[in-house]
Amino acid sequence: MRAEGGGPPLAIVGFLGDESFGRAAAAALRAADVVMGIGRLLDALPADVAGKRIEVAGPLAETLELAAERRALGERICLLASGDPGFFGIVRVASARFGAGALEVHPAPSSVAMAFARAGLHWDDAVVVSAHGRPLAAAVEEVLPWPKVAVLTAPDQPPEALGRALLDAGCGPRRVTVCARLGHDDEAVTRTDLDGLAAGAFAPLAVVLLEVPGALDASGGPTLAWGLPDHRYAHRAGMVTKAEVRAVALGKLALPGTGVLWDVGAGSGSVAVECSRLAPGLRVFAVERRPDDVERLRENTIGTGVVVVDGEAPDVLAGLPDPDRVFLGGGGLNVLESVLDRLRPGGLVVATYVALDRAAAAATRLGSMVHVAVSRGVPLGGSGALRLAAENPVFVCWGPTPGPDDAR
Repeated sequence: MRAEGGGPPLAIVGFLGDESFGRAAAAALRAADVVMGIGRLLDALPADVAGKRIEVAGPLAETLELAAERRALGERICLLASGDPGFFGIVRVASARFGAGALEVHPAPSSVAMAFARAGLHWDDAVVVSAHGRPLAAAVEEVLPWPKVAVLTAPDQPPEALGRALLDAGCGPRRVTVCARLGHDDEAVTRTDLDGLAAGAFAPLAVVLLEVPGALDASGGPTLAWGLPDHRYAHRAGMVTKAEVRAVALGKLALPGTGVLWDVGAGSGSVAVECSRLAPGLRVFAVERRPDDVERLRENTIGTGVVVVDGEAPDVLAGLPDPDRVFLGGGGLNVLESVLDRLRPGGLVVATYVALDRAAAAATRLGSMVHVAVSRGVPLGGSGALRLAAENPVFVCWGPTPGPDDAR
């Protein structure tokens, strides 16, 4: 059999711990004239193959050139790799050097697949990020929007450095699983949180799994209910965005899958909590200035990805990343103007007001307004009949309203 570009196929065999996987991989090892790899992988070779070993320790480009030279002589070459060599592995470079048709790839389970297996999690909805050979800040930016992420760490950017960088970036709560030396006798699986990750000391080459708590319901599917009952939230004497108004506001926010959302004047945090539940890929910041409300806000956001910001808008907003969506629970027009100045292109602001004059001014600035009047059925005496009890009417404003050429 001749492969693309002349010469026999170039076999690449993945190992997990001290074993390869499948009869085809075993046959490729035994059919090879030369088996090349780093020492720890060569040490895992079966006894009847060990005599073919050539240890390589230099740059990958030099290894591939040596393989090309031996292959040109008609020798059958087998390269050893860790895990799945097509997943952040040697296949990318080898394909560019020899052509995809020249390769015969025999993968082992990837370290990411093994990590999720150890954690007992499915990972068809996960995002995989590598911290190898790139600034850690770039990896962190990729991690932040997603509810389930696997991060491949590196000797110069170990798991604890990732933890510190995530906390510094304002990442919300995450369940953390650190998996190192997978498939080896000294395999280590550590379950912790972001604080434990940042304070720990882990093997530098690891897979770090990060999950937003509560992003999925018990069945594994997304929880799509919104406008939850007011009693779900601790609040100050009824100072909570009422469920029906909240449902309208959430609809007008048109939540994206990822990005940044501010809930300014968050009060109980009901809007922030439901935004986080509906779009767990969002980074949600709940801003509140009253100390007693801040304490209730912290209680209501336990187990969510919401970051509580204690301070008064607009000054406290300076330390937050620019938003894609903003919910304003009232406040003066100076806050609205400050928010609009920071809004990312294509972003939306939704604001609620009780006073007509403020609502009218906000609607003039944003472009759209609706009046929400709700009457709830309450028992009438002991007759079993109901009467309607009116809630205070609320004005919901949103925008900036797109122009006729805006596809949004």
